[in-house]
Amino acid sequence: MNFEHLIQINDPLNPLVETLTREQLWEGLVLRAEQPQLFVLGLDSCTILSRTDHTLERELHYGHATVRDHVTLTPNESVRYVIRATEAHVGGSLTMTIEQPDEVQLFLRFQYETTLPTPDTEDARQTSEIVKSAYRESDIDTVRLIRQYAVQNPKEPGALH
Repeated sequence: MNFEHLIQINDPLNPLVETLTREQLWEGLVLRAEQPQLFVLGLDSCTILSRTDHTLERELHYGHATVRDHVTLTPNESVRYVIRATEAHVGGSLTMTIEQPDEVQLFLRFQYETTLPTPDTEDARQTSEIVKSAYRESDIDTVRLIRQYAVQNPKEPGALH
């Protein structure tokens, strides 16, 4: 199952929405990669097993379940998570890409690719829609938390770390 959606970060037509810079959004995405327990409900802890300038190997602990993933950071552009499939867990990937069509507008694109089969029955389609809705809600929450951190640490380079 593949799924993609876009969240508008800056809305020039809505003055009530706090404007974020591309750098603030990027810092928030890095924070989510390095400290996912701040963003992911049910995640007990995260151990970073290895790190390079642009990658992380992580072990995520959800109660008794453990998931390993590989994170690739393309500075100020995108973060890609690749989750290894196991007998107990679905594998796949999530890519979050910053899109900035002009100086004012800013978007975050979420692209999911999973090993879940394409739904071919009504029950499978309903399950697929539930999964997509959960992804969407989680992504909206991620953006909300990034905004919260940016507001708490305005215009300080590296403030989200």
